Amino acid sequence: MTTPIFPGRLSLLPSSPFARLAELLKPIPPGGAPINLSVGDPKGQVPDFIREVIAQNAHRFGEYPPIQGIQEWREAAVGWLRRRFGLPVAAIGEQHVLPLNGTREGLFLVPFIVTPERKNGERPAILLPNPFYQAYAAAILAAGAEPIFVTADAQSGFLPAFSRLPQTVLRRTVGCYICSPSNPEGATADRAYWQVLFDLADRFDFSIFADECYADIYWGTRPPGALAVRHELSGGFERLLTFHSLSKRSALPGLRSGIVAGDPALISTFMAWRNYSGPQVPIPLQMASAAAWSDEAHVDDNRALYAARFAAARRILGNRARIPDAGFFLWLPTGDGEAAAVRLWREAGIRVVPGAYMGRPADATDPASNPGFPYIRVALVSDLSTIEAAIGQIGEILFTPGA
Repeated sequence: MTTPIFPGRLSLLPSSPFARLAELLKPIPPGGAPINLSVGDPKGQVPDFIREVIAQNAHRFGEYPPIQGIQEWREAAVGWLRRRFGLPVAAIGEQHVLPLNGTREGLFLVPFIVTPERKNGERPAILLPNPFYQAYAAAILAAGAEPIFVTADAQSGFLPAFSRLPQTVLRRTVGCYICSPSNPEGATADRAYWQVLFDLADRFDFSIFADECYADIYWGTRPPGALAVRHELSGGFERLLTFHSLSKRSALPGLRSGIVAGDPALISTFMAWRNYSGPQVPIPLQMASAAAWSDEAHVDDNRALYAARFAAARRILGNRARIPDAGFFLWLPTGDGEAAAVRLWREAGIRVVPGAYMGRPADATDPASNPGFPYIRVALVSDLSTIEAAIGQIGEILFTPGA
């Protein structure tokens, strides 16, 4: 009997942050009615127009959905990408997009289309930020590549400095995950950052996987986006795939609907690969997705709700709360994130993620070498009154002298 390869590689990963958190808090009774600020699960009403579109197209659950998306979805996806990133009509078309069952599905499968057995005679590598979304590392290992964790901390502007890697690593690199706006820190890549990354990809011949699912949750200047910068620099989207999600943009995580867009050669290969497993988005949900990508009013409303929650955090916590460029997480320094998470649960029933659970230590013998060690991640996805009450308790428990 042969042993499957993937479970062996999966054993190299720590448990998910939420499994680890559950184990940490399991023996500890909550000090109040539980408030869950650990999961980035947008809480909001499903817009009426989404309900109506699904109802009107419910009979189409009886049809197999095409892997490349229905015409209505493709037109809406391309239209949104043009508007959001200021792309000329001729720059992007239906050959540049595919529908996804949420961005996680695409982000997990994409390393399989770029990972050979060897690159330049060595094991291929895929770069990723540290802290990171756990799906990245699992995908890299499943595809047979080596994950290269690149620190994203205050010194680097909470974005990984990939250009500082040695050429010995870059020469065997086949892909690079970058999250902007970043999870958990909420940092955004500017034009200069993207240009450096694209220059590296062109020089060392690797693909960029830009996870931009928080691109429409921002305050002030909106993030420029990988597609816009790549097109400005090269006139195309070579070596780039970018991922977008209605889970965050429209607060519709249960719709399981996203976009992958970019290099048409990569898109074509990705479609062929996904054809084997068939992760189609049902047609009624594609119709609802097309409606969501075509509407900005509900997105503006969601953005205003998040802005109010962050304003409350700043008012209550003052300068202790670093307000991110975008996204809906507070990346809150506490000295020891795991100890802070235990204390908040024990004293107030507030559930947050220790930052270390989203990162990896540089030295396995030194927990503090994990760039997430000093932080907790606080998801501001509940209603404003719940957020205000919870943030007030966090301030009293963690930051009041003598508390």
